[in-house]
Amino acid sequence: MIALGVMATMGSVQLTVFALLAVLAAGSALVVVLHRNPVVEGLFLVLHLLTIAGFYALLEAYFFAVVQVLIYAGAIMVLIIFVIMLLNLQPEAKGGPGLVPMFFAFAMGLALVLLLIRAGTSFAPDPPVGAVAEDFGTAAGMGRALFGAYFYPFELVSLALLSAMAGAIVLAKRHLED
Repeated sequence: MIALGVMATMGSVQLTVFALLAVLAAGSALVVVLHRNPVVEGLFLVLHLLTIAGFYALLEAYFFAVVQVLIYAGAIMVLIIFVIMLLNLQPEAKGGPGLVPMFFAFAMGLALVLLLIRAGTSFAPDPPVGAVAEDFGTAAGMGRALFGAYFYPFELVSLALLSAMAGAIVLAKRHLED
């Protein structure tokens, strides 16, 4: 319901750009999930992250759009592509995943769609808008919050990502040595 209200306030150019970005985002996400070559998956993940930056730009959140391009589509994807190249991953062997995993994936996808429909139809009306801080959404305000109140959660997330990447490298190297 809220999404329809937001789309109703968009102009025709913004709606066209939104539709194009939505098609690109869905298509690139499908290629990431369904393709068998890890390098192609990584490159289409870059495209997907760039479409997300486009969504941020449509919402006039330019700071988030720039951060999305610089951090995620730039630095993180360079790291992921480097790890893919370092591990010399080969495309998966031909053959489907089987009937049971396909059924499980379909059931989980259907459950996700039903949950999203339920969430979209059960929203309460927007609360009244109050006063917003002057630096809300700016780089200075975000930096103050990130390195102030949310410093330790931010560092915990970065450590979790680092340990997950190190674990993936160790597991992949062990698998390649066998």
